[in-house]
Amino acid sequence: MAGAIIENMSTKKLCIVGGILLVFQIIAFLVGGLIAPGPTTAVSYLSVKCVDARKNHHKTKWLMPWGPNQCDKIRDIEEAIPREIEANDIVFSVHIPLPSMEMSPWFQFMLFILQLDIAFKLNNQIRENAEVSMDVSLAYRDDAFAEWTEMAHERVPRKLKCTFTSPKTPEHEGRYYECDVLPFMEIGSVAHKFYLLNIRLPVNEKKKINVGIGEIKDIRLVGIHQNGGFTKVWFAMKTFLTPSIFIIMVWYWRRITMMSRPPVLLEKVIFALGISMTFINIPVEWFSIGFDWTWMLLFGDIRQGIFYAMLLSFWIIFCGEHMMDQHERNHIAGYWKQVGPIAVGSFCLFIFDMCERGVQLTNPFYSIWTTDVGTELAMAFIIVAGICLCLYFLFLCFMVFQVFRNISGKQSSLPAMSKVRRLHYEGLIFRFKFLMLITLACAAMTVIFFIVSQVTEGHWKWGGVTVQVNSAFFTGIYGMWNLYVFALMFLYAPSHKNYGEDQSNGEIFLSFSAGVCCLFISYNHGALRHGCCK
Repeated sequence: MAGAIIENMSTKKLCIVGGILLVFQIIAFLVGGLIAPGPTTAVSYLSVKCVDARKNHHKTKWLMPWGPNQCDKIRDIEEAIPREIEANDIVFSVHIPLPSMEMSPWFQFMLFILQLDIAFKLNNQIRENAEVSMDVSLAYRDDAFAEWTEMAHERVPRKLKCTFTSPKTPEHEGRYYECDVLPFMEIGSVAHKFYLLNIRLPVNEKKKINVGIGEIKDIRLVGIHQNGGFTKVWFAMKTFLTPSIFIIMVWYWRRITMMSRPPVLLEKVIFALGISMTFINIPVEWFSIGFDWTWMLLFGDIRQGIFYAMLLSFWIIFCGEHMMDQHERNHIAGYWKQVGPIAVGSFCLFIFDMCERGVQLTNPFYSIWTTDVGTELAMAFIIVAGICLCLYFLFLCFMVFQVFRNISGKQSSLPAMSKVRRLHYEGLIFRFKFLMLITLACAAMTVIFFIVSQVTEGHWKWGGVTVQVNSAFFTGIYGMWNLYVFALMFLYAPSHKNYGEDQSNGEIFLSFSAGVCCLFISYNHGALRHGCCK
């Protein structure tokens, strides 16, 4: 009995399969580059300064920046002085989206960053380690004339990191500080049409609240959300790929269960990789169009983490199962040194994500980076995960080197084999090297397209054709890893072809993935004997 399909497939058929997969890969890139719009859109908002002259500010009153019920506004802070308007009476109001527009569930998420316009004043300079404290209320409604419903109300502290490049002299008063943008808000769903932000900067000199933060002239927000057109293309891809991977996964496992032997470790890992790919493909995001599921971003991160952990584990076990002289084979315990860093790194990133997006489920204004303790904790998790990743790649490179060294040594014994057997194993060695190169090519394409998407403007224009580079990166890389998993389950499924010279009375010939080392299992009064091909 022969081993995997890849071991019995002719070079012509293998090239045909590779050509078909390449066509689908090109289609995946073209779908994102030519059909889908850019993945995200950034919208700038300038807050409107409203006046809330009520004595009791604790009672909720929503101040609209424009419209039939717009608030009493002031143009700038200087206008408040002659009108005897105190700082506690000023509310910075932002309506989302801009006038004559609506938000949509197809936008999937909203991410906002904050930019403060702070003017330099000799008698009101920004102190060292200054912190601005904002009283923020968020509301929503689905009808332009309906009442606002409160969604969140939090006290939001943010540390100021500002520099003043000019000399601090009277003639430079009124110039603005150069301040870093601040993380402000993130919501994992866009279930409503209209949102309203009311931001107060309460001043309390006794408690040192908002003292020594300079003269804040304006508050600007930049909102980032996913494009609805890209969301539809993304959902369509997931809907198409889910049954494709699921069907090949069921077919793969069915062929394994038809074997008279139990599945080996490599086959189990490939099946687990298929399960993780199916898990990430299942388009549960369709439900976010009709339900307010704010946890979808966190759920998506968890699904990606499971897939990447399985992919990294597969590469280690794939190499380990082809090391001819390794005794601890076909047992996951033999790879604890290599898989251990994957588990530790994945756990650290999971804890970091729970500390960030997990808390944002109840407080959309929370950010772990806004406090010194949170920043140190986040950096600790990221550094530990980075160290684990480096250790993993060291182990992986060492194992790949060992496999190729063992293959090179084994090639010296090929002339002593019969012609049929020699040609068979020469093909196996070639295919193993070919698959390793394909794996490296997939990893390299992921890195290259990521770098290109970061350094380009987001789209290229060739004549009258506009190519969305960022969208092509997302759809192309996503399709590439699906095709990679598909090819693994197809090519490494057990083959039903038999070789007459490889069978003897009561003896089963089982060649592993690359087939370099053979495992002979002979039934002799219930005993098992193992040997290597010569």
